[in-house]
Amino acid sequence: MRQIDALYLDNPSYGSRSMAAVLANTGWEVNRKRIQRLMRLMNIAGATPQRATSKPAPGHRIFPYLLRNVAITHPDQVWSTDITYVPMRSGFVYLTAVMDWYSRYVLSWELSNRLEGSFCLEALDAAMKHGQPEVFNTDQGAQFTAAAFVNRLLDRSVAVSMDGRGRALDNVFIERLWKSVKYQDIYLRDYETVADVEEGLRLYFDKYNHERPHQSLDNLTPAKVYEWGAAVQSKRRVDRCDGGA
Repeated sequence: MRQIDALYLDNPSYGSRSMAAVLANTGWEVNRKRIQRLMRLMNIAGATPQRATSKPAPGHRIFPYLLRNVAITHPDQVWSTDITYVPMRSGFVYLTAVMDWYSRYVLSWELSNRLEGSFCLEALDAAMKHGQPEVFNTDQGAQFTAAAFVNRLLDRSVAVSMDGRGRALDNVFIERLWKSVKYQDIYLRDYETVADVEEGLRLYFDKYNHERPHQSLDNLTPAKVYEWGAAVQSKRRVDRCDGGA
C-alpha cells in the first residue's frame, strides 16, 4: 500500500492497470484485482475524465465547481478540504485537512481510523474558529456531500463548490499539501502508532504554517500571509462601513 500511495502522489492518473504494470517493472508482482481492492480501501482512483475519483452518497446534493478562472486575491476567499491515506508500519489511518487557498495556511486537520464523515465535520468546525470562507471547495466524496457537512456551510451562507468529475487539479493546492506532508514527514518518519502520527503531524503542520517559507508566497510563511491578509480585509470592511455611515 505504501508503494501504491507513493505512485499515486506522483501520477494521480494511474488506475489499477497502470499501477500493476509499474509495480511489476520495479519488482512488485501484485495481482491487479488486489491493487483494485487496496485502492478502494485507500479511497483513491485514477483521475480520468470518464469517472469520478470519489463517489457521493446516494441521494445527496452535488454542487457545481465555482472556481474555474477565478482569481484568488485574499484570505478566507476560498477554503478547501480533502482526505488522504497515511501508512504506518502496521496499518493505516486517514487524514483530512482544511486549507485556505490564498495563503496555503492549514486551518485544521484531523485523523481517523475509519473513512466516515464525522472527522471531516470536526475539522470543518475547528477551521471555522478562524473565521469563514466565501467559497468552500471539496470533491464529491460521501463525507463532503453528506447533509450534515453541506448544511454546516449553507447555514453560514458559504457558497459550496465541488470538483468536476475526474478533475484532480480542481483542488490542486491541497493535493500539493498531501505530497509535501508525505515526502517531507510521513515516509521519512515511518510512524508506528496512531499516537506517533498525531504527534508527528502536529509538529509538521506547526512548522509548515509558522516556520517554512513558501516561494509562491514571496518566501513568507502561510501564517504570516493569512494573518496579514485577514487584517487588511478587516480594515477594508471597517473603512467601507465608516465611509457609508
